[in-house]
Amino acid sequence: MDNIKEKFPNIPERISGLGELSYNLWWSWHPSARMVFKLLDRIAWKESGHNPVKMLKELPKEVFDTVANDSEYLHRYDVVIATFYREMQTRGCWFSENITDPECLPVAYFSAEYGLHHSLPFYAGGLGFLAGDHIKECSDLGMPLVAVGFMYPEGYLRQKVRMDGWQENVDEILFRDAAPITRVLEEKGEQLVVKVPFIEPSIYVAVWKVSVGHISLYLLDTDIEINDPWNRSISAHLYIGDTEQRLRQEIVLGIGGSEVLNTLGIKHSVLHLNEGHPAFAILERVRERVEGTMSYDAAVKQVRATTVFTTHTPVPAGHDVFPFHLIDKYFSHYYPLLGISRDTILQMGALPKELAAGFNMTAFALRMSAYHNGVSSKHGEVSRRMWQSLWPDLPEEKIPIDHITNGVHVPTWIEPKMELLFNKYLGPTWLEDHDNPVVWELIDDIPDQELWQIHSWLKTKLINFIKERARKRWVENKVSPINIIAGGTLLDPSALTIGFARRFTTYKRADLIFSNIERLKKLLMSRWRPLQIIFAGKAHPADDPGKRILQRIFNFAHDPDLGGRIAFVEDYDEQLAQYMTHGVDVWLNNPLSPMEACGTSGMKASMNGVPHLSILDGWWIEGFNKKNGWGFGGKERENGDASDAEALYEILENEIIPLYYKIDDDGIPHDWVKVMKEAIRSIAPLFSARRMVKEYAEKFYQNALKSA
Repeated sequence: MDNIKEKFPNIPERISGLGELSYNLWWSWHPSARMVFKLLDRIAWKESGHNPVKMLKELPKEVFDTVANDSEYLHRYDVVIATFYREMQTRGCWFSENITDPECLPVAYFSAEYGLHHSLPFYAGGLGFLAGDHIKECSDLGMPLVAVGFMYPEGYLRQKVRMDGWQENVDEILFRDAAPITRVLEEKGEQLVVKVPFIEPSIYVAVWKVSVGHISLYLLDTDIEINDPWNRSISAHLYIGDTEQRLRQEIVLGIGGSEVLNTLGIKHSVLHLNEGHPAFAILERVRERVEGTMSYDAAVKQVRATTVFTTHTPVPAGHDVFPFHLIDKYFSHYYPLLGISRDTILQMGALPKELAAGFNMTAFALRMSAYHNGVSSKHGEVSRRMWQSLWPDLPEEKIPIDHITNGVHVPTWIEPKMELLFNKYLGPTWLEDHDNPVVWELIDDIPDQELWQIHSWLKTKLINFIKERARKRWVENKVSPINIIAGGTLLDPSALTIGFARRFTTYKRADLIFSNIERLKKLLMSRWRPLQIIFAGKAHPADDPGKRILQRIFNFAHDPDLGGRIAFVEDYDEQLAQYMTHGVDVWLNNPLSPMEACGTSGMKASMNGVPHLSILDGWWIEGFNKKNGWGFGGKERENGDASDAEALYEILENEIIPLYYKIDDDGIPHDWVKVMKEAIRSIAPLFSARRMVKEYAEKFYQNALKSA
């Protein structure tokens, strides 16, 4: 690995642990660790975007010399560093006590994206955040796991909104040496470069590493000189639109990622695919066994028995299908290595009723894995119906697609002030057992006033953050005043605030609440009980219908008739997600049912005391108990925009707004706080990544390990 001491020559030996800590994302879910960086220089911490690597490289030597002689700072530093080193050296944990020996061969987790921190923009949305939360929780539970993905130097997209509301995509190259990512070096000290095997013309990947607590995430980068220009751009962006380049990207991820693990000498026992994008890793596992002593049939049997596949979307466009002629182009050298015919391989990815459509990566992954799951109970049901043709002899309810409902990594998504409040009233060890519902029964011990004061502070913090973003755009980019007004400068911290932040695509229906503009206007412009709504999110670069919805909302945001009560905050990322899920009063979600496979942003909001207002789809069918938020719609083939909008307005007018503004004599809306507490109590334990990862281990991993 890179020499960390050489990276930070200004840091004295006494506090040299800061360098190592900065390169392990463990700090991102430990507030005390972030604080040792923040206390170096609060302004520099803010300007670095909470990226300690960037900040440590830019701070002058005098700053480090000063804190190295500050006894109060050193005490805080020593506690954090001791905790960090102790946790990194401790391997015995839940996994070893309940599943198997932690020294067993690891699970290899493959995903096209990872949402870990905004300093590493390797994510587009929920799929990436789910992957990031999964590997963080595996670290916390002591699970032996290694992760593989892409190092996208140009990320997904940076969003700029024009004065007319149209989304523009702005490329911003990641400065790799100022991010918490390191080069993997070979024996001679050069960065490791691996050739993707058996694919012609040759493609090479440079290997990077992100340390996520105990977990190593290896990232592949094709942007290196040995590759020709077309190959160099394979890993430039997430989800490249060109079909052939997308296929090449998935070949590199699945087959190239497997070769990287082999080159590093990392053997794995179980393969877990997060969606179909890396499914060619299955084919490579089969080839490796055939190259040894196994027959093709025996190899397939063992690989299938040790493969877990998670599907995330009921949207057909979310499942990659490649023309057979392109598969032939890149796999003609590969077919003979398996000792079977071309048609046998192509049939693995063909759907019975759509044979001419091409090679379907999800169909291939389902056929070649023994363990498959959707990401909520409803999504499991939808997936069984969606993929029933792969098991034509079975009734729908017997289709072998299970479900494990997604969860979120609690230490990452609980706001630090909220964590301190929980420490005070739930006990200092609540975090160690946070998936136990009994722990959360103490939530009523929190005085309403204290919970409300923290929420009000977080709401003000969110609005100040949004206004500061708008101010910087005004100063640095000289944008139109229209953008500044639309960006949230007129928001009122005393008004009931709804948050809506997610990918802008048609089925998410971001503009549903504008279905009756006059009715909405009355709610927004009420003198004594005003409503305001904060929107954020990106449309896919090729999704013009999604961009048009975004444009419509942007134009409402600067319409004087709506009184500055609508805001669209551009360039939604993990940092803005943190502020919004902590700081709004209500989290809104209104997709077209049953298109929401799960959804996790509402979980993050709820466990911070922000009630969920959602269509009864995805996880909310399991999470809604009629006391912890509000649910509406959700009946397949019956819900339409008009009926869902009517239900949304009625809930706002008759339930949410009156309840929020029902203030008692002490200035506290006690009945509202009761809903906040119920949201925390009911959501935090059951929709945590800890519960989710334990389910994967108990349902799938331990059984797959027996066949390894």
